[in-house]
This record gives sequence, C-alpha cells and structure tokens, in this order.
Amino acid sequence: MANAPHGGVLKDLVARDEHLRENLKAEAHTLPDIVLTERQLCDLELIMNGGFSPLEGFMNEADYKGVIDTLRLADGSLFPMPITLDVSREDIDRLSIAPGSRIALRDPRDDEALAIITVDDVYQPDQVKEAIEVFGADDPAHPAVAYLRNKVKEYYVGGKVQAIQPPTHFDYVALRFTPAELRAHFKKLAWRKVVAFQTRNPMHRAHRELTVRAARQRQANVLIHPVVGLTKPGDVDHYTRVRVYEAIMAKYPNGMGHLALLPLAMRMAGPREAVWHAIIRKNFGATHFIVGRDHAGPGKNSQGKDFYGPYDAQDLVMKYHEELQIEMVPFQMMTYLPSTDEYQPVDEVPKGVQTLDISGTELRRRLKTGAAIPDWFSYDAVVKTLRESYPPRLKQGFVVFLTGLHGSGKETIAKALQVTLNQQGGRSVSLLLGDNIRPELDTPFATTSEERSKNLQRMSFVAAELARAGAAVIFAPTVHSQAARDTVKNTILQQAGAGANFFAVNVATPLEHCEANDRKGVYARARKGEITGVAGVDEEFEPFERPQLTVDVTKQNIPEIVHSVVLLLETESLL
Repeated sequence: MANAPHGGVLKDLVARDEHLRENLKAEAHTLPDIVLTERQLCDLELIMNGGFSPLEGFMNEADYKGVIDTLRLADGSLFPMPITLDVSREDIDRLSIAPGSRIALRDPRDDEALAIITVDDVYQPDQVKEAIEVFGADDPAHPAVAYLRNKVKEYYVGGKVQAIQPPTHFDYVALRFTPAELRAHFKKLAWRKVVAFQTRNPMHRAHRELTVRAARQRQANVLIHPVVGLTKPGDVDHYTRVRVYEAIMAKYPNGMGHLALLPLAMRMAGPREAVWHAIIRKNFGATHFIVGRDHAGPGKNSQGKDFYGPYDAQDLVMKYHEELQIEMVPFQMMTYLPSTDEYQPVDEVPKGVQTLDISGTELRRRLKTGAAIPDWFSYDAVVKTLRESYPPRLKQGFVVFLTGLHGSGKETIAKALQVTLNQQGGRSVSLLLGDNIRPELDTPFATTSEERSKNLQRMSFVAAELARAGAAVIFAPTVHSQAARDTVKNTILQQAGAGANFFAVNVATPLEHCEANDRKGVYARARKGEITGVAGVDEEFEPFERPQLTVDVTKQNIPEIVHSVVLLLETESLL
C-alpha cells in the first residue's frame, strides 16, 4: 500500500474546497490580488494538491523561523524548506495587506484566480540569515541565493489558502499526477513498494540500470519523478527532458516503471533539499527514495569549492529517518564495463577491470560539437531527442555583446560585423542598436537608472529569444555597471537555450577620443546639464571585467576589429 502522507493526512485543498469553488471564485473578483511569480506558482500548486503536506498555505513568521532555525514548523513537524509568499512594501500599501485580509492569488500565465489567502501576518525576514541557514552561505554563486538577493521582495505574507482551482497545464497533461491521483494509480496496480527517483537532468543507461537494480533488490516498482518546474539555470529545458524520459521508459522491464512529472521549484539546497524531496515523495505515495551523491547540489561556490559535501544530503536524510518514514536508497555511482557490456556499481568492480564513463560536461561538449555519443552510454532514441534540441555548432545562435562609451565606435563595429556575418551566410543576423529598434525597447539616455535597467532587461530578453531561434545577434548598448553586464550575460545563458553562446567585447576607446569626435553633441549637452545619464560625465563607466575581447578604435581600425571578432567566433566553431 502507498506510504502515509507526511503528518498523517494528505492536505488536498482542491478536493477539500471543491464544494466552495463557485463562491470562492465569485469572491476572488471582489478582492485585491497578487499575480504570482513562477516560483510562487509552483509552490502554490504543491500546497493545494497536498505535495507539501502538512502545509495548508504560505508560512507565517512562527513557521518560517522554526524552519530556518530547526527544520521544523511551529507545531514541531519536520519541514526543512521555507515556503513563502514575498511582497514589496508597495504591494502591502497598495493592497492594504494586513492580518485578517483576504487576497486572491492569480496565475501569471492566464490571470485566473487559483486561491484565496487569509493573511495571518506580514513580516520582514532576515534574508541573509535565510541564505546562510538554508543554503549554507550568503554566496551569490548559489542560484537560490542569487534569486533571494535579486528577485525575492523584502516582506513575506503568511496565511492559509483556500483552493479555487489548480493551474491549467497544456503540456504533457497525461503525465501530470497529483498525490491523490498517483496514490490511486499505485493502489489500482497493487504496487506496495515504490522506489522514487528524482531528477532534473536527462536520463541515460546508467540511470536506468541504477533504478532497475534498486527496484529489484527491494522487490519494488519504480517511479520516475522528474522536476518540471524551476531547476538550476542552464539546465536542459523540461520539454526536451520529458521526451527523453518517455523514450527511456520503453527500456524498463514491462510493468516495472511509471513516469509522472513534478511541478516543483527547486532551490538546489543540498541536504535540506534532500529531506524536502523525501517528504514530497512520501506525500505522493512512494515508500523508498533514491538520494544521490551531492543530491540537489548547485556546484561550486565563489571560492571554487563544492557548496556541500558529497554525502551531506544522505547523512541528513538518515538523521531524520524515523520521522520521515520513507526508506532512503543511496545512489550508487554506476560505471560501464566494456568486457561484459554491462553497468556495475563502482565499488563492486574488481580491481584492474577496464571501465568507461562520460561526464556531464563531456556529454554537453559532444552535443554542442556534434561528436559521437556511444550506445553504451545512452540509447539511440535519447541521443536523437537531445540532438534535436542541441543542433550542431554551425546551426546554433549566439550573442556578440559590444559595450563601451557613447561614441566609442561600438555601433560602427556592430554594423560592420553584421555585414561580414551576412556575407558568410548560414544564419540570420540581428542587430540591436538604439537607433534601429523601437524606442520603447531602448531609451539611450533614460532619466533614471531604473529606466535604463528596465530597457536593458527588455533588450536582453529579445537578444536571448533571437539566439534561441538560431540567429546571430549583435547587441551594442551602453552599459555602465559590471552588475548590469553580468545580468545581460545571465539572461542569455539562462534563456537562450542552445543559442546560449555569449561573447563579451569591451570597446575600450578612451573618453577623450569619444568626446572629441562626438558629432551629435551628447557630451557637450551632458556637461551643460541638459541631459543626464551619460557615462563618463555624470555617470561612472565601470571597468569591464572578464571580456573575451578588448578593442580600441584608436589602436585598431574597424576591419581589424571585425576580423578579431570573427576569429573569436571561429575558435568556438560557430562559423
């Protein structure tokens, strides 16, 4: 039989509030509302369907502080991850958010009211402490810490929710199961033991061998339960991954495995995340849960070291084993033995026997370059699916990001580069300059840094979408700060898919030359105070850190500079 939910009762709020749905829906029309972020939407869906049992809403201050300090809710229940609804001071004032008020929570995709929250409290958290306690360090190299710093607002609203309706999905609907649905599925098939496998990456032969071995050793079935909400920036998109999972399910023994998708927003919190994942799988009915080496780890910190130890996650799950009541299955590193054409756990391979492995980094390299991927590593159907989403280098988009002072020559370089790339052919070439795109996308001398930031965000999004579609994008704004340049780069890397090839070119022409050759009189007007926001006059132009190429029109002519950019692209096999 399926495992008991965490806390003993599955908090299926959609089923609980079904008889109130029409009344709640009508009430939502009369209430102030919050349009959820993508992460809040994922959290709300799992609150409402019981995946986060015993939660019935977003955490109030008492629950939040308990989770941060002791991994426990105020009532003592084990729960390692803060689930919070963040709002700004402006939101609080505009919506009159206060204890007792009711707020409609809306889906950002279609504006539908999904739930109503009754506010318990509004509190200002110590987000630095949250980063240190939950993620191990206040280090922006951790994606969840970067998210906390850059996207999470300064206040949290706590309170229970009443469910109106779950979010509507249009992709892979047949593979989306609520905890109640998955439990009913296990009961129908008489699955008494279920080993759950968490993943945010494509699966290959080693993963199949690992999960089959774990199931057979325990006389159990396998639940492949991949995350399709927010994962680590730069991960393979979920559409590609699900096609891979569907292909690999055909390789399981008949009747052994089941594929279901989990709309979770991961935090990459290592040990705490592993305990959280175990609770979630318990709520979905699993009896066993595979915990990997460096489970849900985000990689390296700012000092180049791993955020978490390789077995910290397994140790923390074992620490709470009695309370979790789900059996942990340690992830065994599998390796291929060519002599017997099989996979074996690394620690079971006799000394001296040849083994073969391909790392994730090497796999990504082979996908990017079109190099062969052997059939001992993956299945033909899986490789075919991955190659469809990762075209060869000559078909991939890229972004050449040129920035420098006004009049530095970056626009001239950009236009000349566009001509050169058009001459070479093979892909469309898009030029993003202030004078050739719509004014609402770029206002060269916006009056505030906030306006400039918004303009840059819009233009970066456009550049990422064009690169995703396989275009060569030449993007030449004036970007004053290194933080803003890093934001542009991160937007491209996170949103451009296979086109996430980013090349930063520092056009380091001196201010004196720029000002002396300023035919438009921008610097003169800025020095008179007629316009503001001009780098080099009333705004500092920060030194450009870590560009792939630095050029200067006082030292090189335009053809030489363009040729150096082309050579840079050729070294990356993009031309």
